[in-house]
Amino acid sequence: MNIKSFWAAPILYTILILYSVLTFLPFAWALSASFKPLAEIVSGVDSLIPQQFTIENYQQIFTQEPLFFRWFFNSVFVAVCVTLGNLLFNSMAGYALARIRFPGNQIWFFIILAVLMVPGQVTLIPTFLILKNLGWLNSYQGLIVPSIVNATFIFMMRQFFINFPKELEEAAALDGLGYLETFFRVVLPLAKPALAAQAIFIFMGAWNNFLTPLLILSDPEMFTLPLGLNTFKGQYISYWNYIMAASMIFTLPALLIYAFFNRYFIQGVTFTGGKG
Repeated sequence: MNIKSFWAAPILYTILILYSVLTFLPFAWALSASFKPLAEIVSGVDSLIPQQFTIENYQQIFTQEPLFFRWFFNSVFVAVCVTLGNLLFNSMAGYALARIRFPGNQIWFFIILAVLMVPGQVTLIPTFLILKNLGWLNSYQGLIVPSIVNATFIFMMRQFFINFPKELEEAAALDGLGYLETFFRVVLPLAKPALAAQAIFIFMGAWNNFLTPLLILSDPEMFTLPLGLNTFKGQYISYWNYIMAASMIFTLPALLIYAFFNRYFIQGVTFTGGKG
């Protein structure tokens, strides 16, 4: 047996285990802190096992914070709408760029590639001014509409559809189906791996988004959870016990989304990496 191949696997697994531990430790600390009183958290005693185990932090969030469920609803509603919008529009745009030959096809493709190079922070102020002129500040449409199309995933879906079997589309055309019918009845149902990969990334991005709500929201009733959690941090004291408890609740939908789409995730990432 080759010496290099003999040592390669143990070294690789050791690195992966160490990385997993380093990644899991902050989450474990946050989970532990969610069951600790504030005094124990700020005491400086580093222990993953709470010395004074309590569920008061969770009770406080559910019973004493009247807007917590509203924040949770806002986050779920916005993240779901953004995800569904992206799945539809990104897929349609990607399919059009991959399969439909129309004037300016390549120009639009290069424009999308150029958009990928623009940092999102650059568009924050123009977005704010547009939403202000439309009267969409402090509104669901202000949170959702600017985010329902994403250039990155238009490109990803284009790569997927370029490698999609043309025979299926030709068979649909023989049956008299047009582009829209072929897309919705034949192509889209078979694009589950790519859609699942896209759904995970889009939902995570919308669910964890802090900067955009911070910019366009001022009414506490419209806050999403990331913005709502920030209210537990005061000028003189930060209630880390409440923040950690709310953070644990905050992670549950993201974990459920990943668990549901996990079987498609790797397959989708693999399929969308084809040549263009």
